[in-house]
Amino acid sequence: MTIITERKDIMDELHAEFGADKLQPLLTASERWKERHPGGTKSDWSKAMILEALSNIDEASAYWTFVAARIYLQEVYSRQESMRGANVYTDFADNVERLVKKGLYTPALTEKYTRAELDKLGEILVPERDKLFTYIGLKTLVDRYNAVDFNKQPVELPQERWLIIAMTLMQHETENRLEKIAESYWALSNLYMTVATPTLANAGKPHGQLSSCFIDTVDDSLQGIYDSNTDIANLSKYGGGIGVYMGKVRSRGSSIRGFKGASSGVLPWIKQLNNTAVSVDQLGQRQGAIAVYLDVWHKDIFTFLDLKLNNGDDRLRAHDIFTGICLPDIFMEQVEARGDWHLFDPHEVRTVMGYSLEDYYDETKASGSFRKKYGECVNHPELTRETVPAIEIMKRVMRSQLETGTPFMFYRDEVNRANPNKHEGMVYSSNLCTEITQNQSPTEFESVTLEGDIVVTRSKPGDFVVCNLSSVNLGRAVPADVLERLITIQVRMLDNVIDMNKIPVVQAQRTNARYRGIGLGTFGWHHLLALKNIQWESDEAVEFADRLYEKIAYLTIKASMELANEKGAYPLFEGSDWQSGAYFENRNYDSKEWRELRIDVATNGIRNGYLMAVAPNSSTSVIAGSTASIDPIFKPFYHEEKKDYKLPVIAPDLDHNTYDVYRRSAYIVDQRWSIKQNAARQRHIDQAISFNVYVPNNIRASVLLNLHIQAWKSGMKSTYYTRSTASDIEECEWCHS
Repeated sequence: MTIITERKDIMDELHAEFGADKLQPLLTASERWKERHPGGTKSDWSKAMILEALSNIDEASAYWTFVAARIYLQEVYSRQESMRGANVYTDFADNVERLVKKGLYTPALTEKYTRAELDKLGEILVPERDKLFTYIGLKTLVDRYNAVDFNKQPVELPQERWLIIAMTLMQHETENRLEKIAESYWALSNLYMTVATPTLANAGKPHGQLSSCFIDTVDDSLQGIYDSNTDIANLSKYGGGIGVYMGKVRSRGSSIRGFKGASSGVLPWIKQLNNTAVSVDQLGQRQGAIAVYLDVWHKDIFTFLDLKLNNGDDRLRAHDIFTGICLPDIFMEQVEARGDWHLFDPHEVRTVMGYSLEDYYDETKASGSFRKKYGECVNHPELTRETVPAIEIMKRVMRSQLETGTPFMFYRDEVNRANPNKHEGMVYSSNLCTEITQNQSPTEFESVTLEGDIVVTRSKPGDFVVCNLSSVNLGRAVPADVLERLITIQVRMLDNVIDMNKIPVVQAQRTNARYRGIGLGTFGWHHLLALKNIQWESDEAVEFADRLYEKIAYLTIKASMELANEKGAYPLFEGSDWQSGAYFENRNYDSKEWRELRIDVATNGIRNGYLMAVAPNSSTSVIAGSTASIDPIFKPFYHEEKKDYKLPVIAPDLDHNTYDVYRRSAYIVDQRWSIKQNAARQRHIDQAISFNVYVPNNIRASVLLNLHIQAWKSGMKSTYYTRSTASDIEECEWCHS
């Protein structure tokens, strides 16, 4: 029996979908392969035909990625059928029970669900939805996220991964549980949404947690610093990315117990975090990821800005962490005015002034508590300071950004003005990806006592932020007009993560329970613009972003309100901007629809103290076959170098209708229009947006500075990487204007 005969079912299916004429190159290649490899196996044939299909991808022939995906899918099916001794998608309940016994699934799947329920759930699987995957999307899901055995061989089918996630997140629902699982499966399997990478990877498995990112605030004490490092290591161990605010830690030359000049500043502790990121490697899958934030008025700011540079004294470098800088409005004003800026030691400020400067922010753009306290520090005769031109700090910021991509920019006053929970605390910094902005405070060590044979450590817990994320696939969900149905189930899924997650840091569990914060985001923005034929650099795109994200905000708030009516509001609802209505007033939500929702929220409460955040979504958008986050694509078509071959990467739904929108790609599109879009959507996002700036590395300093000033003035809360490229950029007139 020849290979072609054995594979006739695949070819027949491909003929029916794509047509024999389009597949002629594959048929020819198959015949040639058969002649050259008469004893070849099915698997060998599949690999060869996948490479052949991929080699045919170009700007006009994107369908070849789906041809490659179908061939690979048959290979996945063949392996599973051989392993299970059953046809694909016919033994769901048996497979769950088998994998639980082997320790590859959590016992909860058979403890929470009866055999009859497992049988019924198996019936909702829709194998046809496997055909929605591109080749790279399917391969990424199978290789990186599907459950594997102890030899790292996949033991799960793609649709089973979606169903297991749905079952995991809905296991504690008491009413209409199977219907809620079916809704969650519908949302995931149609690629209308994705869950965060930790949820995608760990749901239903015996190990790992489900949240994406965490933010710690380090106390200015030896015990606090080392306790934070331990907590960060434990979270990194299970796949969490960490944001660390170091602004409370005293600067180099500060006093310790009254001895002047004793402190080494933040550098040694950041280097310690750098080693933690390298050493605690997330179950061998990848290095830990830690972003450290520092205030621009901290005396160690220049050392901090040089941490990732490739030249200079390597003893003063920490190459494996990421940096972020916390910027008040008054600093940006001084940059514009070319005025002076004063650097202080936070410990000395606390000692001399009796307060912490970082605990204040400006309540309005032009005035407020921070600039008042900062002015008091500047004018106090006993407080030491360093005075430098503000623009010199900004120059160092931009130099580091063009060389390393960091520091990230965090506009602290805007963040705290928009914080719906300012009645309970302060936001000092963001997370690893700059989209999470929630109340923070340090955990303060109190005592260690011996009680019998047990050593008991007592600490006053701070707010250790937890990010629970998932994202709407705009490129599929908006054209299908399913946002209302989708966001309703999506908010429930996110809320359930909070109650079932196993976080190995108790203060993070406490914060999670107090605020019940979630981050519903989006990806596929450029994909959606291309489908709607809306040019990136246009008022139409800005207005569309404004309308669309207002709708998403409305549906998300409404879903959380309805969930609060069912399960109760988050514990700190009383006194929040949600309860008072200030949240709606500050955003000028005054339509009849919004006024009614405001009354409903005040009456019923809201389930989640924080609701929306737009994350980078780099890997999950690949699985869903769309574009990452709110970013423009890198190029409409290019090749990614792999070990043995080049993998073609093509924009989703690229054809003669969409090419004109896609051709204005990341390093061509005018970044000023990107900022306008994000300013429009930021008004509707209660947290922040992972926003990358794409520039050539020879960009004029004045142009890059103007981008930062535009972002700050327009009300954006943060910017993520400054991504620069050394390659020649066509059509980039704006870069030099």
